[in-house]
Amino acid sequence: MKHPLPPDLSGTAPDRVAALRDRLASRSARIAVVGLGYAGLPMALALAEAGFATLGIDACPTRLRRLAAGDSGMRHVPQPPLRAAQRSGRFATTGDWRRLSAMDAILICVPTPLGPHGEPDLSAVEAAARSVAWHLHPGQLVVLESTTWPGTTREVVQPILEAAGLRCGEDFWLAYSPEREDPGNAGFRTADIPRVVGGADAASLHLAEALYGAVVRQTVPVSSLEAAEAVKLTENVFRAVNIALANELKLAYGAMGLDAWEVTAAAGSKPFGYMPFFPGPGVGGHCIPVDPVYLTWRARHAGAPARFVELACEINAAMPAHTVRSLDAALQCHGRKLAGSRVLVLGAAYKPGIEDVRESPALRIMELIEARRGRALYHDPHVPVLPALADHPTLEGRRSQPLAKALARCHAVVIVTDHDGVDYDAVCAAAPLVLDTRNACARRGLRGRNIVAA
Repeated sequence: MKHPLPPDLSGTAPDRVAALRDRLASRSARIAVVGLGYAGLPMALALAEAGFATLGIDACPTRLRRLAAGDSGMRHVPQPPLRAAQRSGRFATTGDWRRLSAMDAILICVPTPLGPHGEPDLSAVEAAARSVAWHLHPGQLVVLESTTWPGTTREVVQPILEAAGLRCGEDFWLAYSPEREDPGNAGFRTADIPRVVGGADAASLHLAEALYGAVVRQTVPVSSLEAAEAVKLTENVFRAVNIALANELKLAYGAMGLDAWEVTAAAGSKPFGYMPFFPGPGVGGHCIPVDPVYLTWRARHAGAPARFVELACEINAAMPAHTVRSLDAALQCHGRKLAGSRVLVLGAAYKPGIEDVRESPALRIMELIEARRGRALYHDPHVPVLPALADHPTLEGRRSQPLAKALARCHAVVIVTDHDGVDYDAVCAAAPLVLDTRNACARRGLRGRNIVAA
């Protein structure tokens, strides 16, 4: 059964809207996903699994070669679903932007990091939008999925797409739908996660709902592009602020001689009105350290500084330095100084079970250890070698050390990322000092004079 067009589409080429809607409903529409990273690749595979002919476009030749060989390079995108999509003939990859002209819908899933001065960096979004604009033709739907500040789609992307003369709402349609991937969380597939959608106009929202409704179990329409953009920031600002609160409480309770993890876990027994967040050595990944900055930047420009969010960012950013100060104090209690000590950082990824080191506090901790003339080694079963990272040039190429060998050489271990599969009993038995920033030892019932919570 065909769903009727909403009554407010008069004057928006309703025949063209209906034609694209019908192709989306029948899965005969051709979809392109621009950017095949942590968000784009899962979305592309979900589209292919739903029955759409899906084309993945990426500017990185190395990534394209790896994908062509059936390897995603990401633990949360295993080989079987990738190779199944390739064998089905519904998923292909390319670096040829000209193929966008044959697509019915184009999803932009490129990174939105911070610039050198801590400001939003939309260069990848702008470059992708320009590439789309060169091949845009009447009848296409363009959706931005990259996390960004409210107003980006309308104020940045739309003018780029319209520069050649086509008009949004008349010739093409424009929507925003934020990615909601959680790498390492096997409990939620892309198709299981509700998708928020906002459109530049009624027709754009209608088509975006039709597209995502064919892939995911639930769509959540909102009134505007800006509202949809704000939803993603709200989700991650919520987490960032509560993590900052947990970190600040850890410092306060520590000064009182209390165990913040014990207090938080006990408070979590309340079945209403409380949600536990636990402290740590800092925040990492693309979302928590970055998304609040996109909001605070936009809020300042709107004349309404988000001071509470800014403070949360400051608290979280200060935790690696607190960790190293705690390490220095603990070493002194054991008769050593940080200068001249070999420290094994356990875990380089920003969270357990994945290989992603973007914004990982482990990297900053390693730099701070060496700034105090210590020697930082690391062990991470998922990160065999540290990649090139603009913010951490001195760490590029360092290799994960075999655990037993590293334990035999180190004067202290700092648990930064508590991956499963690590022999924490062996760590606590062999290391002269274990600084535990994740409560990993206590959760496993490990106690000892050499174990210090931080």
